[in-house]
Amino acid sequence: MRNMRAKTAAIAVVSALALVTACSSENESGDTGGNGGDATAEGSDLSGTLAGAGATSQDAAQQAWMAGFQSANPDVTISYDPTGSGGGREQFIAGGVAFAGSDAYLDDEELTAATEQCGGDVVELPIYVSPIAVVFNLPGVESLNLSPNTIAQIFNQQITNWNDEAIAADNPDVELPDLAITPVNRSDESGTTENFVDYLSQTAGEDWPHEVSGDWPVSGGEAAQGTSGVVAAVSGGEGTIGYADASQAGDLGTVNVGVGEEFVSYSPEAAAAVLEVSQRVEGRGEHDFAFDLARDTTEAGTYPIVLVSYGLACGSYDDAAQGELTRAYLSYIVSEEGQAAAAEAAGSAPISDALRQQIQPAVDAIGAAG
Repeated sequence: MRNMRAKTAAIAVVSALALVTACSSENESGDTGGNGGDATAEGSDLSGTLAGAGATSQDAAQQAWMAGFQSANPDVTISYDPTGSGGGREQFIAGGVAFAGSDAYLDDEELTAATEQCGGDVVELPIYVSPIAVVFNLPGVESLNLSPNTIAQIFNQQITNWNDEAIAADNPDVELPDLAITPVNRSDESGTTENFVDYLSQTAGEDWPHEVSGDWPVSGGEAAQGTSGVVAAVSGGEGTIGYADASQAGDLGTVNVGVGEEFVSYSPEAAAAVLEVSQRVEGRGEHDFAFDLARDTTEAGTYPIVLVSYGLACGSYDDAAQGELTRAYLSYIVSEEGQAAAAEAAGSAPISDALRQQIQPAVDAIGAAG
C-alpha cells in the first residue's frame, strides 16, 4: 500500500540553501584524496562539505553518523537539517541538498522529478528502521497481548474499557481493571502516525475504515504534539494508550502485537525482520530499494509496526567530489559500525547483513557523471 502524505512547502528553505552543493552544483569541497568510499580508513584525505535535510526521525541517528564519519574524516563537514520528510524530498528534488532523509519513499511524480534533477538514476535506501511501540499506562500491568483488530477498535474508539472481552480473551492471566480507555494520538502530521495507520489499514480490515495519512483520522481522543507529547500524555493519566517511537517508551507498558498464531514484542531484530519479508516496489531503478512493507505478515518473530526511513541520493553528480563524499558517507551509514552507532544513539534497529549486501552495490555505484 502506498502511503498518502502531506507535502511540506520548503521553497524559502531551498532558496536559503542555494549555495549548498548538490546533484548538479558547483564544487565547494576542493580536491579529495583517493581513498574512495572507505569512510573509516586511517589517514583519510577526504575533504569538503556535504549537506542533507529531511526526516526528523533520523535526526539523532544522523548526529551519530556525522560524528562517527567526521571523526574518521576530520577535513569533511557534514550538515543535516531535520526539516521533515516532505521538506527533505523537496530540497533534494530542487537540488538544494546532496542527500535527503525521508520516512516514505518517493512517489512516482517525485521520482520522475528527482531523476531529472540527478540527470539519471536515483539511489533510495532503507537506512533507518525504528519499531513503533503501542504504549499504555495501567497500574500493575507491564505488557498486554493485543490482536490487530483489537488495537484498531481501541484507537477507533469502539472498545472503550480495559476489561472489554476482546482484550480479556488475549490476556486470560491478566487482571484487567474496570477503567475507561483514553487513546492518545499525535496532534501534528507525522511519519509515526502514517506508519501506525498503515499498519492498522493493512491488518484490521473493516475495523479500521480510514485512509492512510500522516494526520490522525479519528476525533474525540486526546491529542499531543510530537513523540515526547504522546509519551507525556500516556504517562500522565491512568488508562491511557498511545503509539510512539519505541526508544521513547521508557517505563510505560507495551503491547505484544498479534502476528499469525503468536504475539510479538518489539525488538530491533523483530523490527528489522519486516524488510526481509517485504517486496521491493516494482518498476523502479536498479539502485532503488523502496519497499512496500508487509505489515500483514504472519512470519514468526516479525514485529510489523515499524517506521522505515530512507536515504536519498543521486547515482551520479556533476561535481565528482560531491559524488565521492556522498558515496563515502552513505557507505558508513549502512555499515555495521554506522548502524550500531544509530542503534546506540537513537534506539533504531540495525539493518540485517543480508540487506546490507543487497544495497551496498547501490552505494558503491555513486560517483561522478560520465
